[in-house]
Amino acid sequence: MNNREKEQYLREYSVLKNQGKPFFPYTVFKDGVMATVVLLVIIVMALVLGAELGPKADPTTTTYVPRPEWYFFFLFELLRVIKPPELVFLATIGIPTICLILLLLLPFFDRGPERHPFRRPVAMLAGLTTIAAMAYLTVLGAIAGAPSEIELASTPEFEQGKSVAASSGCLGCHRFGENGNAGPGPALTDIGARLPAQAIERTLLNPTAPMPSYASLREEQPEKFAELVDYLASLK
Repeated sequence: MNNREKEQYLREYSVLKNQGKPFFPYTVFKDGVMATVVLLVIIVMALVLGAELGPKADPTTTTYVPRPEWYFFFLFELLRVIKPPELVFLATIGIPTICLILLLLLPFFDRGPERHPFRRPVAMLAGLTTIAAMAYLTVLGAIAGAPSEIELASTPEFEQGKSVAASSGCLGCHRFGENGNAGPGPALTDIGARLPAQAIERTLLNPTAPMPSYASLREEQPEKFAELVDYLASLK
């Protein structure tokens, strides 16, 4: 843009600015009215549809399925994509911080007067790529399986045992394929190939700390305990 085009731009901007409306009270009134409408809609929906609070929180349960709010689904899925534990810090703090810094620096390195989308290919490509990536990760995070479920394929006779393993807290310390945590316990994806059923049963009854004992499960619900042992022994 040369000096002549710049002067013409400034003149047109000054004319349009003088023809505009002031922020107060015009814009403040419009925003206030819209905020009031939104508040009334929320109040009416709460009165008509009700607000489901759910059961009282139980800190001792092992069946609770933790899920983030929908606007954090993309970070939730990013943690599933970045699997190595040493890179968790990068997924949770590093990447979002870098993106936020780039957004704050945008007015400083993009100082061109052009605002037409097709004449700003780099900015438009970067913006659309970011939006598409967040939208894609959000959808994947929304439809992702629950963290308390085991997605390994199994035959029908071991499905009950898989449910017992998923609901008994095993995923908190072990991995089953792509589900669970990488420690402090070993991966159980192929535990049946390393230990026979008798050894698995002894380990469940007399484990090494910090693993809890499943002796109470065998006493109170022997069928579920047997199903758990059979399922773990089938993982090969």
